[in-house]
Amino acid sequence: MGLNYLVSLGHYVPELIVCITMFSLILIEAAHDKDATSKPLIGLTSFIGLISAFVILVLNLSKPGLSIFTNSIVIDSFGTFAKIIMVLGTLGAIYIAEQSSDIYQKLKSEFSIMAMGVLVGGMLLTSANNMLLLYIGLETLSILSYVMATLKKNNERSGEAGLKYSLYGGISAGIMLFGMSHVFGVLGTINFSEMATMIPNLTSDQMLILIPSFLLFFVGLGYKIACVPFHMWSPDVYEGSPIPVTAFFAIVPKIAGMAVIARLTMLLFNNDSLLSVSWIGALSVMAALTMTVGNISAIGQRSVKRMLAYSSIGHAGVMLLGIVVVSEIGLRSLLFYAFTYLFMTLVAFYIVSFVNDTYGNDHFDRFSGLIYKHPIMTISMIIVMFSLAGIPPLSGFVAKFNIFSAVVAKKYYVLAIIAGINSVISLYYYMKIIRLMVFKTSESENMILGLTLRNQLIIGALTVPVVTLGVFWEKIIGVAEQATLLIQ
Repeated sequence: MGLNYLVSLGHYVPELIVCITMFSLILIEAAHDKDATSKPLIGLTSFIGLISAFVILVLNLSKPGLSIFTNSIVIDSFGTFAKIIMVLGTLGAIYIAEQSSDIYQKLKSEFSIMAMGVLVGGMLLTSANNMLLLYIGLETLSILSYVMATLKKNNERSGEAGLKYSLYGGISAGIMLFGMSHVFGVLGTINFSEMATMIPNLTSDQMLILIPSFLLFFVGLGYKIACVPFHMWSPDVYEGSPIPVTAFFAIVPKIAGMAVIARLTMLLFNNDSLLSVSWIGALSVMAALTMTVGNISAIGQRSVKRMLAYSSIGHAGVMLLGIVVVSEIGLRSLLFYAFTYLFMTLVAFYIVSFVNDTYGNDHFDRFSGLIYKHPIMTISMIIVMFSLAGIPPLSGFVAKFNIFSAVVAKKYYVLAIIAGINSVISLYYYMKIIRLMVFKTSESENMILGLTLRNQLIIGALTVPVVTLGVFWEKIIGVAEQATLLIQ
């Protein structure tokens, strides 16, 4: 049934470290003078806490899976790998926030505090083994995200972003709870492990009730990963939010949502029941639509940040393919894709952030002639754009190839063809920004603010995995192969 609560806490150390870090940040912020603009202890504490959590998570990767807190939370290597990606994403977003002027100086500490809270919700969501903790994790993640979207208080678009995010989030959470209530009414349990043993033996009448119930249940998760048709909030929220917040949203909530959907699919729908067929069928349709809508909508965008928002929708569709195949190969491919997506996203948003700080906006034209002013940064951006498009031999190609291989092995040929066509479509809008950076004359001779030697070195260091993981990818794939789900 699980270990007792005191012993369980010993297996929940990374989450506890993040919680302690968040409370420490609150105390440090309260101790500062309200007029103080520089708060170096905030950044230092954040980095120490996140690095400590990262180290412990890496050490936990090789440990066997177990359930804690009376089987309400599952600690396994799959969830641990996903948490590592989320911790690194939070670390990167906090660094962007420290460097960016898109967040008011006095609110940078609030960003760090709320990012820690969202991370806690994401980690809880990733390990949840019952509907109650899943909902608590989702709402912890969501409510703080609504506030983060509005951190540019004097900007109308930021306020609009927060309002749209909270409205869509509240509606999707209500629909999700409605679906959960029906699931509990039929199965009489909120525990996913117990559900898994009951689903194969259900009657046809019970199946007919559960099919729409689980689809309603999916609404809250689909909204979080911004898959079609729950994606409407994403472009406006991404564009209106400060750039560090947008980078954070593109990684942490998305990876948490993907992880919990993968866990539910492998645990509950890894059989031939009518319920499983309907769930997999729905995910397949949403994956195809998500890829297509995301990539086609990105073509006509003038804001790079908004383009990256639609791009992230397209990538969510590709990641869903790794879940649809319902196999260990699919999970391995999903984790590798998420790991490479982390570095590509951080590099892209780092550079967009500095361009935005210089010109006051992130329109495509602001990137014109960038190669003549900052050739190394332009090369990093070109590498990332090609990798996002899936051009060999970069890591994005290997990530997509693994996903496509898993789909083809499952004989989902239509999905594979749709994914391939979408990769070609995505190349068009990624090439558009490359063309401007390389072949068009710069609007201004002014250098890009913020691209100090240190920041250029960090961007270069983050670009290295984008290249090396495309060539030397076996080790990360090997780690991902060991990242298995605990299925009881």
